[in-house]
Amino acid sequence: MPTSGEADFLPSSSNKFLCSGIAMASMIVEQSSVASDVQEVTFFGHPRGLSVLFFTEFWERFSYYGMRAILLLFMTAPAAASGMGFDTATAGFIYGLYTSMAYLASVPGGWIADHLLGQRKAVFYGGILIAAGNFTLVLHGIQFLILGLLLIVMGTGLLKPNVSAIVGGLYSADEPARRDSGFSIFYMGINLGAFVAPLVVGSLGENVNWHLGFMASGIGMVIGLIWYRAGTPYLGDIGVITSHPEDLAKVKKVLLIASAGILGTFALAFIIHTSSLFVFTVDTVRNLFNVAYIVIPIVFFTVVFADKSLTTVEKKRFVVIAIFFLLSAIFWGSFEQAGTTFTIFARDYTDRQFFGAIIPVSYFQSLNALFIVIFASVFAWMWIKLGDRQPSSPLKFALGLILAGIGFWVLSTAAGMTAQGGKVSPLWLVSVYLIHTFGELCLSPVGLSNITKLAPARYVSQAMGIWFLGASLGNYIAGQAAGYIEHFPPSQLFFIIFCVVSGTGTLVALVSRPIASLMGGIK
Repeated sequence: MPTSGEADFLPSSSNKFLCSGIAMASMIVEQSSVASDVQEVTFFGHPRGLSVLFFTEFWERFSYYGMRAILLLFMTAPAAASGMGFDTATAGFIYGLYTSMAYLASVPGGWIADHLLGQRKAVFYGGILIAAGNFTLVLHGIQFLILGLLLIVMGTGLLKPNVSAIVGGLYSADEPARRDSGFSIFYMGINLGAFVAPLVVGSLGENVNWHLGFMASGIGMVIGLIWYRAGTPYLGDIGVITSHPEDLAKVKKVLLIASAGILGTFALAFIIHTSSLFVFTVDTVRNLFNVAYIVIPIVFFTVVFADKSLTTVEKKRFVVIAIFFLLSAIFWGSFEQAGTTFTIFARDYTDRQFFGAIIPVSYFQSLNALFIVIFASVFAWMWIKLGDRQPSSPLKFALGLILAGIGFWVLSTAAGMTAQGGKVSPLWLVSVYLIHTFGELCLSPVGLSNITKLAPARYVSQAMGIWFLGASLGNYIAGQAAGYIEHFPPSQLFFIIFCVVSGTGTLVALVSRPIASLMGGIK
């Protein structure tokens, strides 16, 4: 049973694996097992509210993955083609900053839902912000690009963690198997949205107009909002906050402090920007985030290890959490290049001719979701079949990293074949996405589960924040990697990434037993 804290941290790309491949089987099993409860069985044996959340999430993921599929292409397209005309390094930085912030926004988004809006309203208002952000991107100009991305980040932070929390609220504490089945169906919605979005939005954005693609993403979110609003009666009182006057007073005080902090930050930024002593540039922002990604985990783990109330076993487990944080950042830093270097490789180095037509670049980003749907059930069956013989959690991390690295070795080989100016078959990219999906299925399910088991109850939320800080850092790294493809031959860049990622995975495999011993019996 996911607690509300766990549900607050369920980002799309790292949880699509959650049994989506066995969702149809889950539907059949659950329909037969609860057929006697006629009043409740309205959506494949589950509460009808699940259908509301299924399609809400489908359209939210359609909006997110559709916009993401064309974002880098739009920013690097010349102004004559209605693009922003950015160089690859700048576009990659903005892309990485945007996707990393979308992860981090789940932390305040969960807090706002718990203390101010309630999950129900947070989902609705988040959807409004996401739609507004996409419609803002329809307008051309750097100011609309920044505002649009900011609105989507805030909206995603409100909607994404809280819609998952409401799914958990549909089930009672004494039906964990049924809850797992419900989440399997729910995550099928994520995968279907992620699969369809690049095909629709990519076709419009690349073949007609970039801004029409953003319009389609916004319309998709509006459809989701209408569906959600119409279906809220089926959610009962789930996600509705019940606050006492003293709670609201505390919230108002916190909001006042936060508002003052935000205004102060903007004032400081304005002073810095207008000061002749300090020039506010992309490099300045990059350096600030580089420092933040180093300082935040150091401060967190310093405080943890200085906590004398923690036992030796608990501190050893935090060592494992720190290791998983680093490995998560490395894995997602490679995996999430699907939206950056992979997109550039598809655009510039892949022969996309297919029976006289040209395959849009964005179509390739549908492959991961498709492979997740196909192979999630295979991996779920494999782990169950292995039972106690299945690899330990650290070894699964190692396998995930090694597979991610192998994907880059394949891409390096393909890039080497383009050195003389030719282009390679799209099957090279298809194979890379397949290998990376296998890596995701080895590593991603382990992270969320193990963090909740390794951290003491009073540290679970903070530990989850650090875990997703690793995912955020990975997305940030993936964005920065795009800038290097202009300075290194692609084959060399991809081979370097292969060495780093697979090398790290190999090292983890060699020391997996000592790491597992630090987990204090947790598997």
